Amino acid sequence: MESISLGAAVRDVVSGFTGIATARVEYINGCVQYCVQYCVQPELHEGRYDDARYFDHQQLQVVGDGVTAILQAAKVTGGPAQNTPPTSYRG
Repeated sequence: MESISLGAAVRDVVSGFTGIATARVEYINGCVQYCVQYCVQPELHEGRYDDARYFDHQQLQVVGDGVTAILQAAKVTGGPAQNTPPTSYRG
C-alpha cells in the first residue's frame, strides 16, 4: 500500500472531491482512510477551509504538493486539530 503524505493535494477518483490530506486513520480491520480537507486556495496556507470528508486510501489520487512544502519550510509541529473527536466522545 502506498502511503499519502499529509499535506498533499489529493482527489477522490469516485466523487471528484479535491482537497488537502490532513489526517490518516488506520482501523483494526486494516482499513486505511484519509481525512481530506476542502480548501478554496490550496496553494495558500491562509486559504479558507470549509469541509472535510474521509475517503478510503484506494480511492485517492495525489494531484499535487498541496501545503506540504509550506509546512516543511515553516517547520510547523502542531496546531489546532478541528477534526478530532470531542473529549466527551466515548466511542
